[in-house]
Amino acid sequence: MTTPGIRPLVAGNWKMNGTLAMAGALVSDINGRYRQAALKADLLLCPPFPYLAAVGGQLTGTGISLGAQDCHTGASGAHTGDVSAQMLADLGCRYVILGHSERRADHGESSALVAAKAKAALAAGLGAIICVGETEAQRNAGEEKKIVEYQIIDSIPAEATATNAVIAYEPVWAIGTGKTPTPADVEAMHRHIRALLVTRVPGGAGMRILYGGSVKPSNAAELMAVPEVNGALVGGASLKVEDFWAIAEGAAKSAA
Repeated sequence: MTTPGIRPLVAGNWKMNGTLAMAGALVSDINGRYRQAALKADLLLCPPFPYLAAVGGQLTGTGISLGAQDCHTGASGAHTGDVSAQMLADLGCRYVILGHSERRADHGESSALVAAKAKAALAAGLGAIICVGETEAQRNAGEEKKIVEYQIIDSIPAEATATNAVIAYEPVWAIGTGKTPTPADVEAMHRHIRALLVTRVPGGAGMRILYGGSVKPSNAAELMAVPEVNGALVGGASLKVEDFWAIAEGAAKSAA
């Protein structure tokens, strides 16, 4: 096991992709495989907002969790187009992804805003998956650990614990590009994150740290076996059942 006592989590982030029909077929296939396998890993599916109810209905009673891709800091109010954490909880969500690099870049989200969203998520009883990661320019400048450290410090609310929050390390330059850090690079960053969590979060030694960034069947087993990698945040590959399942199996084997 890459981190003794931590059960891996494999989260599928569908982003802004799919149709209702595709979602139904994909979830049905994943459910069928999950029922027949004694998978030593937890699975989480995070479809776009419009499909949450439908996907949640299919996941009821399966043991696979439902998650969302973002939430607002407020419980209610004049926030056209936004969704509160409590609304997500009402739909059966157990987790919400926060601070994804695409949100930070496309919507200008700061770490302070991510922390406020995470606080709202925790208050609603959701698990917060807090994303951190450096750009290629920052890595080339040798600043990757410093950047991630700042994001960890500023993005995690005081209410976070090992049981209600998850960290997802996603090197920005590896997301959807096909580029992947070496296992040694991933290990160095995950050990750095673990050391930070131990000093800043209650039970930080047991908090899940996921890896995200061009995870695919061909590299899943190797990446999931890296020390302090406790699962994966999967993007494009989560839309293909064969790919997503292979990654899940890679994570499960690391826990065997």
